[in-house]
Amino acid sequence: MCGIVAAAARREVSEILLEGLRRLEYRGYDSAGMALIDNEHNLQLHKKQGKVSELEKAQKLQPYFGCTGIAHTRWATHGKPSGVNSHPHISGQRVALVHNGIIENHVALREELIGVGYELSSATDSEVVVHLLHHQLVAGRSLLQAMQDTVERLEGAYALAAVDVEHPEEVVAARQGSPLVIGVGIGENFLASDQLALRQVTDRFIYLEEGDVVKMTPSSLQIFAADGTPVERNQTRIDRAVEVVDLGDFDHYMIKEIYEQPRALAATFGVAAERPVIDDCFGAGAAALFDRVKNVQIVACGTSFHAGLVARHWLEDLAGIACEVEVASEFRYRKRVQHEGTLLVAISQSGETADTLAALRNATEGEFIGSLVIANVDNSSLVRECDLVFLTRAGAEIGVASTKAFTTQLVALLILTLALGRRRSLPETRQHEVLSALQKLPGYVQQTLELDAAIKQLSEAFIPKRHALFLGRGIQYPIAMEGA
Repeated sequence: MCGIVAAAARREVSEILLEGLRRLEYRGYDSAGMALIDNEHNLQLHKKQGKVSELEKAQKLQPYFGCTGIAHTRWATHGKPSGVNSHPHISGQRVALVHNGIIENHVALREELIGVGYELSSATDSEVVVHLLHHQLVAGRSLLQAMQDTVERLEGAYALAAVDVEHPEEVVAARQGSPLVIGVGIGENFLASDQLALRQVTDRFIYLEEGDVVKMTPSSLQIFAADGTPVERNQTRIDRAVEVVDLGDFDHYMIKEIYEQPRALAATFGVAAERPVIDDCFGAGAAALFDRVKNVQIVACGTSFHAGLVARHWLEDLAGIACEVEVASEFRYRKRVQHEGTLLVAISQSGETADTLAALRNATEGEFIGSLVIANVDNSSLVRECDLVFLTRAGAEIGVASTKAFTTQLVALLILTLALGRRRSLPETRQHEVLSALQKLPGYVQQTLELDAAIKQLSEAFIPKRHALFLGRGIQYPIAMEGA
């Protein structure tokens, strides 16, 4: 999980790139870097180990300026956290590239590049991509053609963005298995791995599809499908207020997000409470689809998987519907027995979880009567690809350990249980009891938060402890798993 920001503009963009990285720092904070093409068409590069603040210090000490640039904040996968392993990677002092994802065939590509004279200085899988791109450029390809030819060689998941001093106004990018979004401006265009990074400069976005390659300049935008044909993608305008993601008076994001749970839970329950029919909060056609549901298959990873395990108890106990829950990464690696009337439910905070997306796409025709995603990010890949959608209202979750995303997912899953249960054995009185409890839940959470001083005092007894054992049975077992 890393963060990408890129810009092609008529104005100077270094501060835009830095602000984008600040907003994406939760996606990686072991190193950060930025590459700019200046007015003399020189490639200017800052890379620093540590947080984005270290990159800011470098920029203050030795300012670099340009109208075209790319930036990256890294969470190390291949290669330890270090300056040399940080992004952007460069080749031939002319081309720079940033990458999110994993290049699975990087070892073979590395050997090939060494064989033709390239020297690789990092331990990353990403560096091979910039040298492949450079190899295409020196062979006479345009920057766009070089990117298209390069991605044909790659196996794995990637979001890429690159600049070249010989094409000083261009940024090229590609995505496969990792998200990329274009920010459309007036006389300028931007790119990022999350629209959150660009909300300070635009409210108009284009979400790239799998296999897309894009070329952008300040005044133009071209998108090509995986087969090279030009395509148009829908433009989305986001008119809601930009969410504040700073710490405020809190010491760190996790405690801040714990305290945001009452608001997030109330907002998520409000999605259902404000509609006369509960089915409507899942989108058009939900009622007809729910009428046909006989089984539920949940796929998810990590925290979302634990939320699904809780939901299995609710669906079987309250709604009387058989439910299976599977880690998304394993779902596509076995031969599955089809069950009549099965609804596929995908759970993902980001809506971009690669394994969950792969599970959805792996479903065979006729295997499921429909798909539903519970996600926290509108216009994400899973939201765009599923038949039905329930958007939680957790807001941006920066902390690594999930808090409000998990609890809002549970609210959404309990609402789903009610929607399905009312079609089967769930008495109306029990439905009202659950709805009433959900309505009161934010208040109960607030009361728990008011015990902060007592909990802090109790926690002191745990300071010298070196191990913890979380125990739970029944519906509390997945809660114990999440705690652990």
